[in-house]
Amino acid sequence: MNRRSFMAAAAAVLAPRGNAQQYSATAGNVLELSFRSAKPYADPFNELELEVTFTSESGARHSVPAYWAGEQNWRVRYAPPSPGRYNFLTHCSDASNQQLHGQEGTLEVAPYGGSHPLYLHGALRVSSNRRYLEHADGTPFFWLGDTWWMGLTKRLRWPEDFQYLASDRAQKGFTVIQIVAGLFPDMDSFDPRGTNEAGFAWQPGYSRINPAFFDMADLRIQHLIDRGLTPCILGCWGYYLPKIGIRKMKQHWRYLIARWGAFPVVWCLAGEGTMPYYLSSRPDQDRSEQRTGWTEIARYVRAADPFRRPITIHPSRTARESVDDPAVLDFNMLQTGHSGRKSYANTIRTLTNEYAAEPRMPVVNGEVCYEGIFEASREEVQRFLFWSNMLSGAAGFTYGANGIWQVNTEQEPFGPSPHGRTWGNVPWNQAAAYPGSRQLGLGASLLRRYQWWRFEPHPEWVEPHWTPQNYEQPYAAGIPRQLKFIYLPGGWDPPKAIQLEDGLNYRAFLWEPSTGRRIDLGAPRPLNGAWRMETLPATRDWVVVLENPSLPAYA
Repeated sequence: MNRRSFMAAAAAVLAPRGNAQQYSATAGNVLELSFRSAKPYADPFNELELEVTFTSESGARHSVPAYWAGEQNWRVRYAPPSPGRYNFLTHCSDASNQQLHGQEGTLEVAPYGGSHPLYLHGALRVSSNRRYLEHADGTPFFWLGDTWWMGLTKRLRWPEDFQYLASDRAQKGFTVIQIVAGLFPDMDSFDPRGTNEAGFAWQPGYSRINPAFFDMADLRIQHLIDRGLTPCILGCWGYYLPKIGIRKMKQHWRYLIARWGAFPVVWCLAGEGTMPYYLSSRPDQDRSEQRTGWTEIARYVRAADPFRRPITIHPSRTARESVDDPAVLDFNMLQTGHSGRKSYANTIRTLTNEYAAEPRMPVVNGEVCYEGIFEASREEVQRFLFWSNMLSGAAGFTYGANGIWQVNTEQEPFGPSPHGRTWGNVPWNQAAAYPGSRQLGLGASLLRRYQWWRFEPHPEWVEPHWTPQNYEQPYAAGIPRQLKFIYLPGGWDPPKAIQLEDGLNYRAFLWEPSTGRRIDLGAPRPLNGAWRMETLPATRDWVVVLENPSLPAYA
């Protein structure tokens, strides 16, 4: 749905009946109310704050920040969580403004009757066991992310390029897009590479927000959601916090919450939250101040967001250590290296440590070994990282392709970062065809056939298995007595033993991670509680799946 059709739909929904402010809406869908001040302000963005309190028949209240839409216009977006009647009341920081303060009305909210998964099942939250993300109705959510850090710039043209890439990712089975809200990485403030069709996200000197930038961003964010892709919205890159200060960063986040909080999104406070600016003269001081500052911003976002969208922060290593108090986060995001096979040890060590850490949080690898970075980390590395992560307790995995995250084009490669080096010039449309993205989508599709959210790591189910001395041995996870998944990294020999419980009649098949080809193996014949596979069809990586038909673990 483009901006014109979205706003036309909103206008039709919000057309008042008679003189009373009475509106119709649908549960879960986003509606927008507009307000215009007759009283002029020289600097509305900095002079005013407006919020609207919505109260349901049960007495539940949501105080929703409104966003400045340019000139003397303000808008508020709200997603009623359930059917029924809601009252609303506006609150303006200038109580004398009769058009903005004390406006009242009602919403008549009908049940949602569509089939869109993000509206049918509701926005995301953390599961009760704090191991994975789920929808509001309890449906588990499989995080397979893609990385478009600079996807809101004009280098990824709207609509043709953006819609093409979104369609490609949706068809391959991705569910999340990581995207930065205007204050981009690998550049200084107001670098021309950070513009979209309407300019920069902020006016020069960070004097005020640029609503037109976010009007264009709206088109893209709305399109992701239309395609069933959950936006993971990064407020900025971490080093912008000391550049603009806590007060301006709170303004930035309040604006993001007002624009997109009603949508089914995930909040990521910043990219590489504690990383100082590349040319900083005081990196240690910046790092410490950023950690403390992002902790304060996290608390602010939690208080300002009436929809309680999940919060994390993209780290240099782990989200947990990027803030002073991990309790301000809902889930833990990791970044574990870009050195191909040399990154395996750090990836598994970090993941398993964070999976076991307290307080417990879902763990998602948010960045590791972009495909093609340093002319390496090709599809076999992508498969290993995906399967080893998912069978070691990860709640999700995020892919990235070098060329997409910075949005290279043939005519306009991104060019050098502030440190003077260039990450590579492969155009985004070529990077989109890298085979790793399709192969990870195949893996996610296989896992989603089962109750993957119940999986627990069980390396002892297979011998040999990975150890801190060798991370390239097999990985195992599943549901005891019901389902076993064994990932076999490339090698000549099958595992020496796969443990099977006495008295259970498993059926097994081999699965080829690069093609999705299935080879049925029938009923394994264990000896002394263990099954020894005789051979593998080819020298490559495989997934072995063992199902107990009497205790199915299908999704």
